[in-house]
Amino acid sequence: MSLADPVLLAVGLLVAAILAWAAIAAARRRAAALAAAGIAASAPGRGRLGGVWFTIAGVAVLAIAVAGPAASVPVSRAAGTVILAMDVSGSMAATDVAPSRLAAAKKAALSFIDAQPDSVDIGVVAFQQGGLEAALPTADHATASAAVRRLTAGGGTSLGDAILASLSAITRRTITIGRDGSAADIGFWPSATIVLFSDGQDEAGATAGGTGSGGDASPGAAASVAEKAGVHIDTVGVGTAAGTTVDVDGYHLFTALDEATLTSISRATGGRYHPASDASELDGIASSINLRLTVTNQPLPLAGAFIALALVLLAAGAVLTVTRSGRVV
Repeated sequence: MSLADPVLLAVGLLVAAILAWAAIAAARRRAAALAAAGIAASAPGRGRLGGVWFTIAGVAVLAIAVAGPAASVPVSRAAGTVILAMDVSGSMAATDVAPSRLAAAKKAALSFIDAQPDSVDIGVVAFQQGGLEAALPTADHATASAAVRRLTAGGGTSLGDAILASLSAITRRTITIGRDGSAADIGFWPSATIVLFSDGQDEAGATAGGTGSGGDASPGAAASVAEKAGVHIDTVGVGTAAGTTVDVDGYHLFTALDEATLTSISRATGGRYHPASDASELDGIASSINLRLTVTNQPLPLAGAFIALALVLLAAGAVLTVTRSGRVV
């Protein structure tokens, strides 16, 4: 238990001690006077003294109350950092999820943001080839929502770089993977989660073939960095396995949902894959993603409880005094 003002407690207890000393001195003088007169102390006198002790105890407890006592109580709550990694590659313009993959993903992301408490900082990373950080994590969820609404489709996809860009947003420093596949120790971030909205197409990562600060990181290598840092990645598959064609830079390209890639990313980091083949399934994503619960110690004010106890003691003292002596003092 902690006290907001220990000085008040000391003063209050000093007052209670003085009252106790005065009560004892008065009782001794009374007993001495009665003994000198050859009269034994009566039971009513002892009852009156009992009322005094209840009153003094009430004053002592009241001294604790005015000192502002508080207990530290562990409280579980959803907290930490969430990065919404949004695929805005050309394939996300496909319409196999109405009205388009990107539009449906944006709607789901906005619903997710609205469902989060203020204790969760949310950032947005829009990734094409190379990854583009759009908004750093913040408790101002309106900023994250605005960043999502601004997203438009176009470009290639590098899932690995998307993960690295998300980790950079979490740690507030640039995270890269060396050409030999090595990555610097970025610390441990167990309260951070990446929610990756994508169709799983990884053309940029596939062409680059792997790692390196100058090329695109592979999804597996980037996921390994996240796993070592304690960051979970939940992936949301946007699209259908049947796929469709989409116009990209004048070319008709076939695109389909790659569930295998997205599932492997989530499993590697202890996260979950959330399939969504239509807009209605995406609407429920916010409730299906479980954020980490963190335990924080919050102060629990105890002054009210001590005041209530003090009033009970003071009332008991007054009742005993009046009952046994017929006087309040």
